[in-house]
Amino acid sequence: MELTLGTPSLLFPAVSLLLLAYTNRFLALASLIRDLQAQYSTTPRQSLAAQIDNLRRRVRLIQSMQATGVGSLLLCVASMFVLFGGLAEVAGWLFGASLVLMMLSLALSVREIWISVTALNIQLADMESGR
Repeated sequence: MELTLGTPSLLFPAVSLLLLAYTNRFLALASLIRDLQAQYSTTPRQSLAAQIDNLRRRVRLIQSMQATGVGSLLLCVASMFVLFGGLAEVAGWLFGASLVLMMLSLALSVREIWISVTALNIQLADMESGR
């Protein structure tokens, strides 16, 4: 397969949209953490402590998702730069590494989604026990 400048450039919109989605998730999480902190300081409950622990793990995952997404974009740009310099084989390896980082970022995203579902289940259980 021949790698042209157009091939790595196809990754730009996908990575940009992923990073935007990750940033939105991060901002929503930051708001939720601030709300939970206010609740916990007035009425500490075990369910809030579990939520806070859950949020801490999710923040770390989002940080990793963003880092691998940015790494993917950087390697993609590097592959284009190297390809422009005439080193097609090196560019192919860089582009391949870029795709691997994107897959890792997506896998981390799936893990974060699973953890967020756990958080929702904690919230639902707390609501049910308060009946």
